[in-house]
Amino acid sequence: MNANELRAKSVDELDEELQSLVKERFTHRMQQSTGQLTQTHLLKEVAKDIA
Repeated sequence: MNANELRAKSVDELDEELQSLVKERFTHRMQQSTGQLTQTHLLKEVAKDIA
């Protein structure tokens, strides 16, 4: 997601996006700890999206 897309969103939309990314990161971390995550690059991608 680029900066222009973020600027166009309202605060509520940004909060929803953040919550979904945090849930996705948690899911990926749990999958990694149980050995089910095969695409480890997803952890970095989600972390960058949150930042």
